[in-house]
Amino acid sequence: MQRRVDFEVRVSRDRAVYVISVAAELAGVHPQTLRIYERKGLLDPARTGGGSRRYSEADIARLQRIQELTNEGLNLAGVKRVLELEDELRRNRAEVERLQAELTAQVEATHRQYRRDLVPVRQAVALYRDKGRE
Repeated sequence: MQRRVDFEVRVSRDRAVYVISVAAELAGVHPQTLRIYERKGLLDPARTGGGSRRYSEADIARLQRIQELTNEGLNLAGVKRVLELEDELRRNRAEVERLQAELTAQVEATHRQYRRDLVPVRQAVALYRDKGRE
């Protein structure tokens, strides 16, 4: 068991390495279920040159999410919609983070520009003269 865990840690999350039987076992489903999910558009595994399916850690996580949703009572059409919305939300959050970083960089650049535009002024001492004493 420890050896499998060590191997999985080294494998990139998106690198497709698992054959269908291993992926099905890791996800706790029958291999035919994976084929059904693929036909329904819930999953899109990588393919080898010979056409064999290969699944990644990300695919396994998606399979587990599909199982969670079906166990909660959603049909496959509902699961597909939820997954689409989750993917859209993930993309939108990434875009918001990118825009926030861009905005922060622009604000910092503006502040740096303000500092460059400031000109030091020597303060002159004004003498107070009382008009009545002159």
